[in-house]
Amino acid sequence: MFGGFLVKAIIFYIVGGFILYIVIETAVRRGINHSIIGQFLEKKYGMKEDKKSFLDDDLDNENKEDY
Repeated sequence: MFGGFLVKAIIFYIVGGFILYIVIETAVRRGINHSIIGQFLEKKYGMKEDKKSFLDDDLDNENKEDY
């Protein structure tokens, strides 16, 4: 009876933590890239590095380079 509840709670926390990680990571990356210091460093060193994320391999993004 309590075993099913425990499994559901663990899965809920894992999925919630993963979603929270993605949101925070995206917000920090965009915040740094759009800040004054981020733009200054980009101009000075020219390091515009677009690391590909595993989310970029989505099927919706597959043919965007063809246009």
